[in-house]
Amino acid sequence: MGVFEGYANRDSLAYRYHYSIENIPTILRGTLRQSGYCRAWDVFVKLGLTDDSFKVESSEKLTYSQLIKAFLPENVKTENLPDAVAQFCGLPVDGEAMSKVLWTGIFEDELIGIADASPAQILQHLLEQKWKLQPHDKDMIVMQHQFDYMKNGVKEKLIASLVVKGDDQQYTAMAKTVGLPLGIVAKLLLEGKIKLTGVHIPVMKEIYEPVLKELELQGIVFHETK
Repeated sequence: MGVFEGYANRDSLAYRYHYSIENIPTILRGTLRQSGYCRAWDVFVKLGLTDDSFKVESSEKLTYSQLIKAFLPENVKTENLPDAVAQFCGLPVDGEAMSKVLWTGIFEDELIGIADASPAQILQHLLEQKWKLQPHDKDMIVMQHQFDYMKNGVKEKLIASLVVKGDDQQYTAMAKTVGLPLGIVAKLLLEGKIKLTGVHIPVMKEIYEPVLKELELQGIVFHETK
């Protein structure tokens, strides 16, 4: 499927308890993104646009370009906004990261249009419009689990990989992988095949084994290699 970047999702050690693997030394959960994503996203972080701790005064009256100018330090010595941001972030203005940031429209003289918004909410508002699936778009989900373990004194490695592609704008890979497990569990409950009561996360074999079996019939399956 190509080359992806990965970054850690907070402190993952607590998941050892949920997965009943408390005795392992470490666990890392991360997110995969297309190559170049992390460096481009770091531009927003450095500018302060991911900050959700305060509101931007009269944000509905500002343009995106005015917002960016307000977040840049005064010692940036250029009037061209993309050049200024590239200089501030230590990036080439014609490089991949700045190209991705430019594509979002964050430098445009377009009104933000939402009131009493934090920088993070403003960024979210912009990206929800830019990242919206178009009718011809198809999404893709890639997941991989890597296990390093000892067996009979020998180091072993197991890799389980999953790739799911969407059909169109409506029947997306995300809709399949989120909606189908929920629907399968609802059916199993109605059929009396799950006897558990109360609220549970799906880490018990009684739940995940029949769900994974039926997902495989839908073409959603992990492929294992060593």
